Amino acid sequence: MNSLVKWALILFVLVSIILNIVLIGIHSGRAPKCSAQRVHPLRGQHDERSLVFADLTQEEYLQVQQYMLKQKDLDISTNQITKPSKNFLFLIDLSLPKKADVLAYLDLETGRKPVREATTVVFYGARGYIKEYVVGPLPNPTYHRDVTKERYKMDLPITARTVTIGEYVLLFQFLEMEVFSKLRVLMKESFDVSGHEGLNAFEQMPRGVRSGDRKTWISFFRNMNGMYIHPVGFELLLNHESVNASSWRVERLLYNGQYFDTAEELQSKYNAGSVKKIVYKKGPNYGSLKPKHKPLQIGPQLFYAEGKRYSVSNNHVLYLDWSFAFGISSLTGMRVFDVRFKGERIVYELSVQEAMSVYGSVTPGMMMTKFLDTSIGIGRFAHELARGVDCPYEAEYVDTYRYIDIPHPVRFRNSICIFEHNMGQPLRRHFSDFFHNSYGGMVNSALVFRTITAIGNYDYMWDFIFYQSGSVEAKVHATGYISSSYLVEGSLKHGHQVAENVLGNIHTHFINFKVDLDVLGLKNVFQTKDMQYVNMSLPWMPEHFAMVPQLVEKQLKTEQEAALRYDTKTPRYLHIASNKTNRWGHQRSYRLQVFSFTGDHLPENQPEERAMSWARYKVAITKHKDLEQTSSSLYSQNNIWTPAVDFSTYIKDDESIEDEDLVAWVTTGFLHIPHSEDIPNTVTVGNGGGVLLRPHNYFDEDPSIHSSDGVYFDPGTENSCDNNRMACLAQDTCSPVLEPFTYHGFDGVMKFED
Repeated sequence: MNSLVKWALILFVLVSIILNIVLIGIHSGRAPKCSAQRVHPLRGQHDERSLVFADLTQEEYLQVQQYMLKQKDLDISTNQITKPSKNFLFLIDLSLPKKADVLAYLDLETGRKPVREATTVVFYGARGYIKEYVVGPLPNPTYHRDVTKERYKMDLPITARTVTIGEYVLLFQFLEMEVFSKLRVLMKESFDVSGHEGLNAFEQMPRGVRSGDRKTWISFFRNMNGMYIHPVGFELLLNHESVNASSWRVERLLYNGQYFDTAEELQSKYNAGSVKKIVYKKGPNYGSLKPKHKPLQIGPQLFYAEGKRYSVSNNHVLYLDWSFAFGISSLTGMRVFDVRFKGERIVYELSVQEAMSVYGSVTPGMMMTKFLDTSIGIGRFAHELARGVDCPYEAEYVDTYRYIDIPHPVRFRNSICIFEHNMGQPLRRHFSDFFHNSYGGMVNSALVFRTITAIGNYDYMWDFIFYQSGSVEAKVHATGYISSSYLVEGSLKHGHQVAENVLGNIHTHFINFKVDLDVLGLKNVFQTKDMQYVNMSLPWMPEHFAMVPQLVEKQLKTEQEAALRYDTKTPRYLHIASNKTNRWGHQRSYRLQVFSFTGDHLPENQPEERAMSWARYKVAITKHKDLEQTSSSLYSQNNIWTPAVDFSTYIKDDESIEDEDLVAWVTTGFLHIPHSEDIPNTVTVGNGGGVLLRPHNYFDEDPSIHSSDGVYFDPGTENSCDNNRMACLAQDTCSPVLEPFTYHGFDGVMKFED
């Protein structure tokens, strides 16, 4: 009997387990995939006309490359290690069509689709110059035309070229043969390395002191995590002006603060004991980003309770009342076009233009350094984003293709991310006053469009943020490693010591954005607003006076008048305005609100300053011109004394900016005085800047009042879902486990009765 009961129980348990597995499987199969659902339909439709702004596809890159190779008279190579003395196809990128042609295509039924074209850059080492060509039409190109003079009003010397992979290969070979092989004893005793093995080179720029120079100070660092904060105290000046490596030479060397003319002189004096030797001492790997402790739990995660409220198709994004097209330039980086809110175009183009840093040091490697990142390629270094760290885990990720200093187009997976984000504070709210008991508020949910570029030691996080109030923000945060130099006498005038024998060098960060606002069309003006105190007689007591704030408004008329320098006081409110008015008779406008704490700009009497003249201005307003596409160029870094693009010339002609198509060039950034907390690397908190484009009398009221995210309740309706989705969120089967919504704020309201 006991045996039968035992087997019956076993059979019952087995059947129960099987039934449970089946039920779980059925339930799981029918359970809604909540994060994939879209509860509310999109408010617009994707527009394939956005492809007019789209980056080149892999196939288009290959078509342009093959076309260029077929032009035998060009005699170009696409081999990645092409020598500087040969002709090399360095860059292929989208050539943006003329704005008038694009607007006709987007806005007029009769507008034709602009011809799709590419820009190519060829370094003609065998001929001694650089050329830019426009190649088209795409697909299947049939023509190319030289646009170098049209774009830059000058010839481009071969010394203005970016250092290519092919040149780096020769450079490293040269260092091994002409430097390290002659300093083997010193290398072993001072740095515990054999030859160049174990040391990494980091170039400083610009390369010389005058046009035509190509002389680079190279500093050496340990081959460790975060090499940029492990300097060894050895630098050299390499003259590589010639396209033939056989003509290169070392002009100076620096070892532990002492200068030498040749490697032989340094080794001889080292052997004779007439130099102060660096004695190798193994130090900690303080540059590693490996966590010191294992994580115990995952931090807060983004969760779409009712599905994503945005959609991405090709290069077009829809988000609530917003729509825009996007892309990445290999040179300038992230950009968006045709930005619309509630169907009205607000911005034609919002784009990164340049990232520049000026360093201070007592040693030559950092003393002359002025980095202009477009010359290396900002967008070039937009690599894959780490899911859950660089962007929320549930963000939308987009692949991109680029062709710069490579033999074929390369796919960069997940190099853009797009996500809606709770910004962590209400967009607006108000709680009961003395006479009315109610609560009204709205969460600040916004769409973030992001990429991160790792350019050498620094990582820049670029965000364009779209708010439900009709505002757009362009911002940048810097992280990565500081650049450092070996601590010698006098170093502490240029920064702080951050590790043993390591100086964190003082430097500036200047970032330039292009903001092509089209406020209700192309006929715009530039206005400023501020305040002043006026001593006013009191109407009811004429003999008494009070200082009362008063509005001061001004409309600026010319480009030079609207070039607002950083070294002068600027009005607090800056507006691109339409002549059309809102319901209350005020001109509809968008305000440029700049967030910045830059250091001082390089004095204008310095020969390098013209290449970065955009940084003179907090905001500069120019009349739109298709040939004034960028504020900097690929050639600014290596021909910094005779720049291909001198932004100051854009405003030199002082054209009228009244009732014109206006472009704002906005400079932001921060001064960085490195400190011990920059080890192992710099945090984003407090290290950034940006510009906020805010509607100012553009609408008759705050447009977010029409958002379904608004919450409102009064006493007795706290738990009603009618105007408060939060009250029912805990009951949603798609939500994680949440506590029920409660609110007791009305209990403590001040009352004027018992």
